[in-house]
Amino acid sequence: MRYVKDGHVARVTIDRPEVLNAMDLRTHAELAEVWDDVQADDRIRLAVLTGAGDRAFSVGQDLHERARLDAEGGPRTSFGSRGLPGHPRLTERFGLVKPVIARVDGYALGGGFELALACDLVIASDRAVFALPEAGLGLMPGAGGVFRLVRQLPLKTAMGHLLTGRRMDAAAALRFGLVNEVVPAEELDARTEAWVRDVLRCAPLSLYAIKEAALASLDLPLAEAFGTRFTWEERRRRSRDAVEGPRAFAEGREPRWAGLSADSPAQHPGAGAPEV
Repeated sequence: MRYVKDGHVARVTIDRPEVLNAMDLRTHAELAEVWDDVQADDRIRLAVLTGAGDRAFSVGQDLHERARLDAEGGPRTSFGSRGLPGHPRLTERFGLVKPVIARVDGYALGGGFELALACDLVIASDRAVFALPEAGLGLMPGAGGVFRLVRQLPLKTAMGHLLTGRRMDAAAALRFGLVNEVVPAEELDARTEAWVRDVLRCAPLSLYAIKEAALASLDLPLAEAFGTRFTWEERRRRSRDAVEGPRAFAEGREPRWAGLSADSPAQHPGAGAPEV
């Protein structure tokens, strides 16, 4: 992994271009340390996840390692990463309220596609390719692909891809709403940075509260969603930023967001979980 802190942005790169950024157990362990730090560092407000090189975002599980582990009698995996290096992985970090942007160039297959599905925004090049080929390999899209795809696509469309492993090009992914924007490869960095700037202009606590409420309420009846107390919304409502935004608007100036600088998560154990 390459992990660089750039102001308020965490830049996270899967750095195995020689194997199309396939993820072995070491990669997962390093990624877990990265997400722990992103979550703990109050200066970080969002993360950008990508793969090294121009051939792949990630092709998912390192199948050479999987074959070796099978030959050695290693345990076979199913849903989730409990008991494995890197637990909980991004696909299971349901309490990570800081936005994550996927910058996708080239192949996003298997676990790579599952990573993209777990991100909040996806900016893709026009040569991006998405697929969950696990059925053809005797495997299971157990990092959330089988669950997220049927939630993010029409059911028959999702099942068509899950049951065949068929690939989806960037244009189709945009048409189905799986990505936010598709751009020529040479414009991918610039357009990703445009999204980064737009996110950074927003109040951090508003971002966290919105992400928490949106994702936690997906399966709730509307009336129940309105009646749920969300932890990060409570924090936003009591924060300096809730006052700063309207004040800056009234004074005709840019807001100066405090974010978590005066409101450490350590003071709020259990933050990130809604209260019903």
